[in-house]
Amino acid sequence: MDSAPARALPLRPARTVVRWGVRHGLPAAYLRRSVRAGDPVARFLRDRAVRDDPFPLYEELRARGPLVPSSLGLATTSHAVAREVLRSESFGVGWDRSAAPGWVRWALAFGDDLDASGVAEPPSMLVVDPPDHTRFRRLVNRAFTPRATAQFEPSIQGTADRLLDKLERRTGEVDLVGTYAAQLPVLVIAELLGVPTGRREDFLRWGAAAAATLDPGLPFRRYVAAERALRAMHAFLRQHFARLRREPGEDLVSRLVGLPEDEALTERELHATVMLLLGAGFETTVNLLGNAVVLLDAHRDQWKALVADPSGWTGAVEEVLRHDSPVQLTGRTATAAVPVAGREVHPGTRVTVLLGAANRDPEVFPDPARFDITRADAREHLAFSAGIHYCVGAGLARLEAVIGLRSLAERFPDLRVSGAPVRRDLRTLRGFEHLPVRLR
Repeated sequence: MDSAPARALPLRPARTVVRWGVRHGLPAAYLRRSVRAGDPVARFLRDRAVRDDPFPLYEELRARGPLVPSSLGLATTSHAVAREVLRSESFGVGWDRSAAPGWVRWALAFGDDLDASGVAEPPSMLVVDPPDHTRFRRLVNRAFTPRATAQFEPSIQGTADRLLDKLERRTGEVDLVGTYAAQLPVLVIAELLGVPTGRREDFLRWGAAAAATLDPGLPFRRYVAAERALRAMHAFLRQHFARLRREPGEDLVSRLVGLPEDEALTERELHATVMLLLGAGFETTVNLLGNAVVLLDAHRDQWKALVADPSGWTGAVEEVLRHDSPVQLTGRTATAAVPVAGREVHPGTRVTVLLGAANRDPEVFPDPARFDITRADAREHLAFSAGIHYCVGAGLARLEAVIGLRSLAERFPDLRVSGAPVRRDLRTLRGFEHLPVRLR
């Protein structure tokens, strides 16, 4: 473990205000105006009631057609259109800053600061296109191959067992997110990235901050809290990289910091890549585990069926991913004129892909609002996206969910949700902040 805590660089108030203004303040004002004008996509991004239950809005949009105009560009609830857009070489995740107004370019340059950057900013793999995306992906892919992922099974099982041993000693109501659903994946990703597991509470806090920046229009106070956490995370990473350069291990980050000169990542690229892996490495799984417990508590017969026959957990996890997707939306920008769903999409047009809606498309999934762990085609979902940006850690997330849920059900077959679960105040990601349960 590092001998001294890393010290985060302080906020620079003027740059912080400008950074928030161009990335969140102005988008928030635009979204508020769009909500007043009745724009459904803006409602999804701003209305708390829609955040808690977006599915009626999805069906409202679906009734308008496969590609719906919005003040934000176009939006789709169609599985076929979503899959086409996500896989198309005519769409990208980046955007051409050179085409932005001069004052926007100035604000982005003035506010630029590695230590305040999150997972939704270049050069994060999440928001860059080939050739950069291809280069970054190639460097991390081998850590997430099916064979490499399978080697984590004993470690995941051991971690789950240790956490459940602690829960065995608990009585009364417990928060399953704080005691289990969040702890399991963060300990696993810490091992993969060679970071001290003793910092797991920090990782959870930093991950939540990084996740919040995926949503547009953060209030200023919440943005400042997120930036402070991001700065602490970058400070830790800087120290962590220096330690692994001195004492490399067998972990992924040791390989990344030790790349030969002709392949080496810049400091900013290294921070962006590891930050994304650290945050994405547990955010999806935390939400997946919590969503699964709530769904299965509401469908008690299916929970009991899984307790009786644990071989069904693989299919159950796929149905949770489909029915209540941990990632609800993503976006792509047309890089060329391209026909989609019978209309010409012009270069620069943004398409909001509503993954949570596509995963309930009746054209693909019969009776899509029904939760059914035996659904034969559940794995056709797009919860992990598609195309070149398909989630690199999807296999690991699936394995963690199957082991985590199976072990939980075996240890506590009578587990019940005992209070009102609290949703996370996020739109892009869907999960629970708190999940009160009784174990016996």
